[in-house]
Amino acid sequence: MKVLLVNGSPRPKGDTFRALSVVEQSLLERGVETEWFQIGPDPVRPCIDCRRCQSDSRCVFRDDKCYELTEAILRCDGVVVGTPTYFAGPNGSLCALLDRVFYSASDNGRLMDGKPAAGVAVCWRSGTTAALDRLNKYFTFSGMPVVGSVYWNNVLRGEEGFESDSFGIETLKELGCRMAELVKKLAR
Repeated sequence: MKVLLVNGSPRPKGDTFRALSVVEQSLLERGVETEWFQIGPDPVRPCIDCRRCQSDSRCVFRDDKCYELTEAILRCDGVVVGTPTYFAGPNGSLCALLDRVFYSASDNGRLMDGKPAAGVAVCWRSGTTAALDRLNKYFTFSGMPVVGSVYWNNVLRGEEGFESDSFGIETLKELGCRMAELVKKLAR
């Protein structure tokens, strides 16, 4: 069993990475492997509604990370998408990428149907629930069960970083536990 951790931040080792690392530790402690996908700072094309993905469930554009992310999600048993929160929403490049990944994979054959998914949002003060709502819409549109925790899957970044948000960290640990439980149950 393997869960894909998608770092939707352009910063490879920033707060989003560190938040996903908390989830990862819980997964690993429960015998679930992880794989990482880093969106990075490179430009991402938006969907142009050409509908050519209808023939093979893959976006026609192969010059950015869309195809690579689709394949990574498909080879894993679950996915956790992390994002920094900018103006009460996920990173714009991440949204452009997820628009294409989920639209193309859901349009012909519902490739991700039944695969557990969760979003994780990191912010300085507020906006994570709106960011999580946007991420959850990709999952529910694709027939993916959304994994929750004991609160919203977010962590607040204070002056010293998010390590001062002990409740947020515990929430992410519990998210990892619940994701591990669900992928194991579905694997039976």
